[in-house]
Formats: sequence, structure tokens, C-alpha cells
Amino acid sequence: MFAISKREFLRLVKGVKSIIIIAIMLITAYYSAKFSNLLLSLEEFTASETERIHYAGLLMLLLVFGQLFVMGLSHDVINRETHDRTMRFLVTRTSRLSIVLGKFFGVFLFWLLCVTVSFSIVFAFSQQLDWLSFLQVMSLLFYQIALTVMLSVLIPKPGFTMFLGIIVGLAFPVVGFWVTFSNNPWVSWLKFVNPLYYLESDVTFPIILLLSAVWLALAYVVFKRREC
Repeated sequence: MFAISKREFLRLVKGVKSIIIIAIMLITAYYSAKFSNLLLSLEEFTASETERIHYAGLLMLLLVFGQLFVMGLSHDVINRETHDRTMRFLVTRTSRLSIVLGKFFGVFLFWLLCVTVSFSIVFAFSQQLDWLSFLQVMSLLFYQIALTVMLSVLIPKPGFTMFLGIIVGLAFPVVGFWVTFSNNPWVSWLKFVNPLYYLESDVTFPIILLLSAVWLALAYVVFKRREC
């Protein structure tokens, strides 16, 4: 599993699309921290708001475009090798559970690195580290990566998951916020399976990890029964 994670992590780090997304995150982090001081001089904020205002731009970027970024880079994390017939060599050397988890943690480590570096840039300017926002962002990315892995297992063609990734990536924040704040009884119940709902409170975000585990379990069950 470690070797699979390492290979997936290095593949992402070296990719052109990854470098572009990393650059976007770093630039956003830089200007978010730089202009937050200007905003603080114009308005009065509470202590907790002051701590978070430095990270506002970066948090908004990941909330709105996080799923799109994740699926743009990793929509074919599983089905790429299935489509190229290289997966059959992996399944003869390790378990299918190790493949699913290895791929997942390889992608997760990449995003952990990206977010850590971005938060470090903001910290360098603000001298304030918002651990809560960091954990909330990572829990959301944990969910988004798990969903991406599940779709890559469920759909065998990389070309289709690339197209679906764009649709899901753009729809995820729109539908998520709508379901979270909707008063319509026909859709309001969906907020309980929506990760954005659990970001409203400072203590409920760990539930997102449980939702992520459901996607990973589903991915493993489907992958276990599928021929490579």
C-alpha cells in the first residue's frame, strides 16, 4: 500500500495540472494574507474572526473549487490503470483493499502538502495559525477524494469520469450550499449526507470522515467484485 501511495503522490506532484493548481493555491494564499490586513484596518472583527480573516480567500477557493480541483487531477485514479490493463499486474501483487487505500492516501498526501504549504504562507504574514480551518478543509478534501475514488472505481472509462468530474466539480458547491440552507422539506434532509452542512459548526466536521468512509467502503466493494 505504501508503494502505491508513494507512486500516486509522485505522479500528482510532477503533473502539469498539479503545478498549475498548486500555483493558484499559493497565489491565493499570498494575496489572502496580504489584503486581509487592509480589511482589518477598515472593519472591526472579533478575535475569532480576526484569526480566520487571513485565511478567507484560501478557504473560499477550496470550498468552491476544491471538488473540481480534486476530480480534475484524480478522476482516473483507479480506472486509468484498469483501462490500460496495468491493474491486473497490481492485483497479483497486493490486495484490492491495499490498492484502493493506497491510491486514496497518495492523493490525500498530495493535498495535505498543498494545503499545509498554503496555510504556511498565510501564517508567515499573519503570525496566526487557524488550526480549526485547517482541519475542516482537510476533512472536506478527505471526503472529496473518497468520492473521486469511488467514481473512478464505479465508472470504467477515464474519458467519462473526466467529463463527469467537471459536472460534479461545478455542481458540488452549488448543490451543497442549496441543500444546506434550503427550507424545502423534500430536499432539506439531504443536508445530512452533505459535507458542507457539517462545516457550519466547529465540532461536527469529524462526521465528514464517516461519510468519506462510506464512499471508500463502496469503492472497495465494487472494485473487489470487478474483473481487471
